Amino acid sequence: MKKYYTRACNFFYGQRSKELIEKKLTLPLCGNNSISFNQIEIFIRDKKRVKSKIINIKRINKLNPSLKKKVNEDIKKITSERIFLRKKNHMLMGIVNMTPDSFSDGGKFNSYKKAISRIDNLKKSGADIIDIGGESTRPGSKVVSPKKELQRVYKLLEKFKKKFPKTLLSIDTRKSLVMNFSMKHKVDIINDVSCFKFDPKSFDLVKNNNTWKIIHHMQGTPQTMQINPSYNHVLLDIYDFFENTIKKFNRNKIKKKLILDPGIGFGKNLKHNLMILNKISIFHSLGFPILIGTSRKRFINQISGNYDTLERIGGTVSSVIFSYSQGVKIFRVHNVGEVKQSLLVFEALLKK
Repeated sequence: MKKYYTRACNFFYGQRSKELIEKKLTLPLCGNNSISFNQIEIFIRDKKRVKSKIINIKRINKLNPSLKKKVNEDIKKITSERIFLRKKNHMLMGIVNMTPDSFSDGGKFNSYKKAISRIDNLKKSGADIIDIGGESTRPGSKVVSPKKELQRVYKLLEKFKKKFPKTLLSIDTRKSLVMNFSMKHKVDIINDVSCFKFDPKSFDLVKNNNTWKIIHHMQGTPQTMQINPSYNHVLLDIYDFFENTIKKFNRNKIKKKLILDPGIGFGKNLKHNLMILNKISIFHSLGFPILIGTSRKRFINQISGNYDTLERIGGTVSSVIFSYSQGVKIFRVHNVGEVKQSLLVFEALLKK
């Protein structure tokens, strides 16, 4: 049985975008008139065979009836405004790893005092969200017990909203014990890289809770994910994963507060990561906000080779700007100040 997917492409920006929308020559991306598109790429999957074609939006009515219906349903989601906690052009999620072994900053912020100082700096640099984690999920990392993980983060979670009442709080955890404690202390976002599969209790705990939940894709586990990852078609396989997970959350017909994260570097090789980033706009047809975490990831080193740097700021900024140009608005990063600066300059250039 054939399955169809729709990706917005060929984007226009700023004043030019608004003029084209007014003339009905383009459609707004995610309800934002400052980014619009006049072409779509249609993917057709027939079992393991995948082919695609790019057409102008004016030609949608010439498609066969079943395909036209599906494309129009997707277009409705692609053009609809994204509802999130705050209405901003972009949102930055600053990373606070209270761990001894995270891949780039393990041990730097693993005390309450160090973490508070880190959060102060992230906020001053432009972070809208603070993502706190007590367990490393880098490739090959060891599983930490729920009690030990909670021990690392509980004091910060307890005091966070008193110290930073206007800052959004995200907890990066796979454990229901930590999720439950976080929800009791007014966490805004739950970020589970296993997509609520690692702990059998986690899905039932969060499914009807009013917090935002990140639907994160990972092939395998942190211990196995980089051992020869393979897909039939990485872009469409992740799309199907998102679609099925959304259905699981929305069984009671109430649209949940979900954010989609394709999981750059989580069970993907360089080719997979580049395909996801190159065509990340395909996920807009699911109708939810998209988050990416490319900060300091290994794929930057794989591309830059001898020009790699310790913090990989250049590669991080490049991937963020490219994703932003396709309508992605939420970015999980270590170097908040540099990314904030780059986005402000890029936005100013797009307005002209």
